[in-house]
Amino acid sequence: MARLKVASLFCGCGGMDLGIIGGFSFLNTEYPRSAFDIVYAVDNDEYCTKIYNTNFDHKCIVRDVRDIESSQIPDFDVLIGGFPCQSFSISAQNPPRLGYKDERGMLFFEMVKILKEKKPRAFIAENVKGLLSANNKKAFPMILKEFSDAGYHVQYYLVNASKFGVPQKRERVLIIGFRDERDRDSFIFSHFIPQSSVLGDVIDEKENSNEALFFSDKAVAGMLAVRDKMNKGRVQSLSEPCNTVSAHLAKVSLNSTDPVLLVNGRYRRFSTREAARIQSFPDSFVLDVVSSVRQYKAIGNAVPPVMMWHIANSMQRAFEASDGRYDSEPAQASPYHFFPQYSGMQGYFFEQEASYGMECDK
Repeated sequence: MARLKVASLFCGCGGMDLGIIGGFSFLNTEYPRSAFDIVYAVDNDEYCTKIYNTNFDHKCIVRDVRDIESSQIPDFDVLIGGFPCQSFSISAQNPPRLGYKDERGMLFFEMVKILKEKKPRAFIAENVKGLLSANNKKAFPMILKEFSDAGYHVQYYLVNASKFGVPQKRERVLIIGFRDERDRDSFIFSHFIPQSSVLGDVIDEKENSNEALFFSDKAVAGMLAVRDKMNKGRVQSLSEPCNTVSAHLAKVSLNSTDPVLLVNGRYRRFSTREAARIQSFPDSFVLDVVSSVRQYKAIGNAVPPVMMWHIANSMQRAFEASDGRYDSEPAQASPYHFFPQYSGMQGYFFEQEASYGMECDK
């Protein structure tokens, strides 16, 4: 099919972008080059941008998305972005409107604005699971409505990255929209990995001799003193996917819910490369152009590329099908539930989560 152009907002170090263009290998599996090309990428973090520009031929610009004029963005087919989710609130208006407690809450509207003005064929937005319950579950329906009012047929999914071949139990909300009903009807979100990768697949045993990664005796003693009461010290099993890694990987604490390793009776954090592998970045992805602290932050904020590759693959299949260029019968989707609290939107959570990668909001 014809090449598809992508604009990437809040691109960070490039997890979503690597996933949508493909052309990489992870855990001896090839993720082929897709029909998507990034024509525009932007982020306001100069350190993430430095990592990004080291790894991609196309270059990301350092800019606040609020300073971007839509006319400055080349035409594109798909908009992607993990918009910041902090500080959403419902202002006291009648009817109520989506508001924000600080400037970060404004950034969602910038994505909607660009959709309205550029009118691309589709979009993919990613966010944390907590978005579903924010403001007593009032914020999310309004976010969906904003996307819908921008001219899109909107659907959302709660996904677990571990069901896509990512060695991490990372739950995220995906909001996907199509301008054309044919694209929406052709979109089958069912191309998933039936078995999970596990933490042991990505741990480097050589790092077990890296003393800089181990916690001090004082830190261990402090954790052990309160572990029974606080349920802290989240040691990970090498035979299961890792718990979610976050943006504060460099400041991992034993007195927190951060995942850590127990090696010969001693506790250690992950190296930056191990953390990148947990997020499904290939070893060819260059990180060490910034400090380790900046690497940890960029990795923890990223979207797992392998998960994004499968999402993009489903979207490419939908475009091929609606354009009449699909070569074979698409896979049939699992039965799904509709959640009426977000009435008017298509919100699907697949029943057989172990097989299809969907999990209900528990």
